[in-house]
Amino acid sequence: MLSCNGFELYNLFPSSTAISYPNLSSTLQDQCLYDCQVDTSETGEVVANYFNSNPLLPGVILTENNNFFGMISRQRFLERLSRPYGIELFLKRPLKVLYRWENKEILVLAGSTPILEATQTALQRLPDLVYEPIVVELSPQIYRLIDMYQLLLAQSKIHQLSNQVLHKLYQELQIQASLDGLTQVPNRRFFDQYFDQQWSQLKSTEFPLSLIFIDVDYFKKYNDTYGHQVGDDCLKQVAQVIAQTLTLKPGLVARYGGEEFVVVLPKIDQNEAVSIAEKIRDNLKFIQLDHQSSSVSSYVTLSLGIATAEFGNPETMKTIKTPGDLIVIADQALYQAKNQGRDRVICSSLRHPYLWVTNPAISLQNSRKDS
Repeated sequence: MLSCNGFELYNLFPSSTAISYPNLSSTLQDQCLYDCQVDTSETGEVVANYFNSNPLLPGVILTENNNFFGMISRQRFLERLSRPYGIELFLKRPLKVLYRWENKEILVLAGSTPILEATQTALQRLPDLVYEPIVVELSPQIYRLIDMYQLLLAQSKIHQLSNQVLHKLYQELQIQASLDGLTQVPNRRFFDQYFDQQWSQLKSTEFPLSLIFIDVDYFKKYNDTYGHQVGDDCLKQVAQVIAQTLTLKPGLVARYGGEEFVVVLPKIDQNEAVSIAEKIRDNLKFIQLDHQSSSVSSYVTLSLGIATAEFGNPETMKTIKTPGDLIVIADQALYQAKNQGRDRVICSSLRHPYLWVTNPAISLQNSRKDS
């Protein structure tokens, strides 16, 4: 409570100052409220002195026998005095006389009224009453005032906060819509968008675009042996290993579906893509996830298929003309890795994309000899 030149300014918001910072749930009683009460037996001169000394005071509350009687706003009071003989008629007379002439409809709202609701109610008043102060009833015997401009400012701040909250929620929803719920890596939908975007950006350059398809070997047997809950944990760890391996590399890891993952590597050639794929395979082996039902190892292993679009190589691009072509070839490379015994990396030949090799360096040398 602040005392100021004969009247008190109440700040019921829990703060050490009289400045109120509204939030989305703020009510009238959380704002800075004016408390200037005058008995109806006082003269208009008393009110004039209050308004004179305190330019921001929007009005005064009238009481009679310590009970609420009414309210006179600054605007109404000054308008009445400015009329012919206004000063002579009202300045020296009891306020009750003036109030009979200025007995306009007063808006009284409970202190618990939300700011947005109070603003809406206040703006629905008649045009000549819209900017009248609002009487705030804190209890049956306690009344305060809030200025309409002050209320509109609070409503504006709440509107800004609402927009910020909505923007944050939108961003969170965008993130949630882009992530796989189980593994928390990007989902198939986001992969499709990202892959198409990278293709569009690189197709007019000479930079390569590599794609790695990854499959967990014998994952159905893993689920049958250890249960689906453990199977889910396994997929989470596989996703984490892939993501950590790519920490310093440009690109994206996403869950393609089921136990299958995909890695997009923009500006990464085939040799480096194979090196990354081998690191992913080795890093998963290092953590040794038990898989007693596997036919290739006692631990969980991966099969990986690689395809690379070399936009600067016309021969390669005769076969790989669309993003879908690269996906099909990478998927076929993965199939070859599984067909040749699993737990290995297979990539397509740069010269002949539907020929499969395990050593891209040899493939590259043969491509140069053929050319």
